[in-house]
Amino acid sequence: MDLPIPSTPCHVDVAGRRITYDANGPGTLVLLLHGFPQTRLAWRSVVPLLSDRYRVVCPDLPGYGMSDRLGEGPEAFDKACVASHLVDFMAALGHDRFAIVGHDRGALVAFRAALDHPDVVSHLGVLDVIPTADNWAALTGVGGVFAFHLYLLAQPSDLPERLIGADPDTFFGHFLDGWTVVSGAVPHDVREQYLAAFRSPAAIRAVCDDYRASAFIDGIRDVENQARGRTLSMPTFAAWQDSGDYDLPFDPHPIWASWAPDLKTAVASCGHFLPEEAPELVASNIRMLLER
Repeated sequence: MDLPIPSTPCHVDVAGRRITYDANGPGTLVLLLHGFPQTRLAWRSVVPLLSDRYRVVCPDLPGYGMSDRLGEGPEAFDKACVASHLVDFMAALGHDRFAIVGHDRGALVAFRAALDHPDVVSHLGVLDVIPTADNWAALTGVGGVFAFHLYLLAQPSDLPERLIGADPDTFFGHFLDGWTVVSGAVPHDVREQYLAAFRSPAAIRAVCDDYRASAFIDGIRDVENQARGRTLSMPTFAAWQDSGDYDLPFDPHPIWASWAPDLKTAVASCGHFLPEEAPELVASNIRMLLER
């Protein structure tokens, strides 16, 4: 069952930057953060499975969808800055402690929020991603072929903006189609809304700056944290796709175990888009996470 796409989303200004979000349900708070190339609509099938018991808040990430970016350049997508902004966003809604679950890019923000704000983040969930420093270290040999976008989007010149701008639907559609295994998980109307969200030059530049931040800011910060032995203090859940016949160039379990002493994991029989391809698995594990 999909949550109907809201016709009138909520908006709030935080430090002069607008965040667009949906909020549903009563009870314990959980903040859900989407990934690339998506918006808050990515959680439309998970929210109905949680909102009977939990207060679920789903924003567009800064620079994505209808939410304002935090400034100019890759620095605006420093995950530490984005995480702090979202902590302030939740405080503006009256919430000073909450669980946070993210997929893909949103998981990197969730991870940074949990590391930097352990007094605020009660539980952490991360879907189909590993921390930035670990990801760069793992991408060797032909593994880089399947993650070519990490290298392309992070180019410091405007080359990626020029290339993508020539045909954004084909570029972003490549990931929506090629990373999906479960037929119909991203229906045509939702796919069209995702593509529409990334057609403008400003949206394309935001995506590129997000990936530049991962290459030149976020990974360095992760390495510094690893050197200091920082770990996640809260209950953590990590899930990833079953790679099938293709062997991932890394094993997510020991990577996440090195960061999260209190870790539970799951493997989903689907592609990359777990919230849309395996919403029941995602929702049931979020419930179990919040009960720990």
